[in-house]
Amino acid sequence: MPELQIRQAIPSDLPDVVRIYNHYAASSHATFDTRPFTVEGRRDWFEGFAGAGPYRLLVAEVASDIAGYTSSTRFRPKQAYHRSVETTVYLNPRYTGRGLGIRLYGALFELLAEERQVHRAYGGVALPNPASAALHERLGFRLVGTFKEVGYKFEKFWDVRWYEKNLSD
Repeated sequence: MPELQIRQAIPSDLPDVVRIYNHYAASSHATFDTRPFTVEGRRDWFEGFAGAGPYRLLVAEVASDIAGYTSSTRFRPKQAYHRSVETTVYLNPRYTGRGLGIRLYGALFELLAEERQVHRAYGGVALPNPASAALHERLGFRLVGTFKEVGYKFEKFWDVRWYEKNLSD
């Protein structure tokens, strides 16, 4: 694989980020969104990420191609949750199975740990998804529970396994 660059997302990355996400919204239970987004429809979401702080959006770029992205977002809207984030990672399907998810997610956790603003990171994995479960476990997440049949997509109920990672050690 050509050289990989992981960096903070910039506005010109938004169409590629939306395209990657829409692939999973349309064809997978990895997200419970059921309709594709427009670029304009994701602009407010995109603008919620800063160059510093707990809410980040990083992209992986390979030879000028956005190969994937990772983000940390508000875990819950109540103020007492401000030291916790929900994290996610999505890859362009052409780049899966190459270890890119580990590198991209790992870069996010390094930034969050350095800034010392986040105490815990949480990741939800809609089941079955052995690759995502293995990714979370490999990066030090521990299983904290499973929500049974919490999502409904493709005429089926899906369980979500929740993982937690301590970032303040």
